[in-house]
Amino acid sequence: MASISLLDASIAILCFLIFHFLLFKKPHDRFLRNWPVLGMLPGLLMVLHRIHDFSVEVLENTDLTFPFKGPWFTGMDVLVTVDPANIHYMLSSNFSNYTKGADAKEVLDVFGEMIFSSEGELWKIQRKAAQSMLTNQWFRKLSVSATRKKEMVVDLQDVFQRFTFDTTFVLVTGFDPKSLSVEMPEVEYANALDDLGDGILYRHIKPKFLWKLQNRIGFGQEKRMIEADATFDRISAKYISAKRKEVRSSKGIDHHQLNGESEDLLTSQIKLDPTKETVASALTWFFWLLSENPRVVTKIRQEIISKTIPERNGEENLDKLVYLQGALYESMRLYPPVPFQRKSPIKPDLLPSGHKVDANSTIMIFLYALGRMRAVWGEYALEFKPERWISQTGSLRDEPSFKFLSFNAGPRTCPGKHLAMTIMKKVAVEILQNYDIEVIKGQKIEPDPGFILYMKHGLQVTITKRCSP
Repeated sequence: MASISLLDASIAILCFLIFHFLLFKKPHDRFLRNWPVLGMLPGLLMVLHRIHDFSVEVLENTDLTFPFKGPWFTGMDVLVTVDPANIHYMLSSNFSNYTKGADAKEVLDVFGEMIFSSEGELWKIQRKAAQSMLTNQWFRKLSVSATRKKEMVVDLQDVFQRFTFDTTFVLVTGFDPKSLSVEMPEVEYANALDDLGDGILYRHIKPKFLWKLQNRIGFGQEKRMIEADATFDRISAKYISAKRKEVRSSKGIDHHQLNGESEDLLTSQIKLDPTKETVASALTWFFWLLSENPRVVTKIRQEIISKTIPERNGEENLDKLVYLQGALYESMRLYPPVPFQRKSPIKPDLLPSGHKVDANSTIMIFLYALGRMRAVWGEYALEFKPERWISQTGSLRDEPSFKFLSFNAGPRTCPGKHLAMTIMKKVAVEILQNYDIEVIKGQKIEPDPGFILYMKHGLQVTITKRCSP
């Protein structure tokens, strides 16, 4: 009898919750319904394949800030915002109260400490990696691979990924993986990195206890992450070990210079060098946008001819290319290489938008949506217009970092910004001067819902050697 009464009570409570949900739906329910117990997770899973574009629709219609409700008792509630006032407040004026959060270190544990720090020896490595991409010895790899034939079809995104990966690997270990070659061999460790990136995404949409359990028993996506991590560590250790022997045997080098901690640092550097990942992503989207806007290509080529000195190939030439830099900024506004940032308040706070946030709660800044908000960028926010970055005097117009967040803002502004821009301008000039790139028609262009904003299906193009620059 008692069990029947308990069952009846449970049914009554469930009916009440459903009735309350249907009667008192909130305005944002037309985007993601907040179901009893399950929260908005079912709706999120339905749109996960197009999460970036969906976030634009939601935030455009919810005053730039949207409270996502996860399943009950899972700690998955997230405040999503692209409000510039909130961004400036968290990243600048009240910076000390906002960190990536303790949970972020667990979610991103496969990448080690590298992603949370860019100081000391690590920053020196990152700087050398970026500088090495500018040297003729390694930059020619990109050119050689594309010019063995007068015309060839390649996945341009794959080319950029291989180029930046090889460069970083050579710098860190002293060995060339030769993933960038005419044969385009399958790269085991590059595939492992893809699996790690996919796993990070799923950790953001699964309850913490669930992905931790899967990780412990080695199941599903977590099993693939464990295998990918082991694969990458094994291959990295092989080359790093050889490098350590080389250094120890070199004249004037202390044999204790490279210890176990240094080896871990080098492995982490190869796994997720920010310059490597973001440059490959940014260049891919940039050249696709150029293919859609031939007038921009013409203007960039005219600027290269009129403002550069042929016998010089240094940064003094690249700094003169204002329109090219504006076009790169515009590309990253629409397709930021890192599409979101995660923040967590140390103490409870009230954001400028009026939203209250609890200590250790999760706040997500969606950079992809930020660059497409009409309330932030005006009526033509969705259009590719490099001119928006050029002042009336022809100089580069600086936009506030809390509007254009590709290089972060406040005390954590990316220290490698200038190096990254130099690399991208160098690659763009080299390609536009010497080659025509035509995107093959019929392929589907859409962003991959991952940690780095790559194209989901790559970018198939025909590269043709130009008869004259």
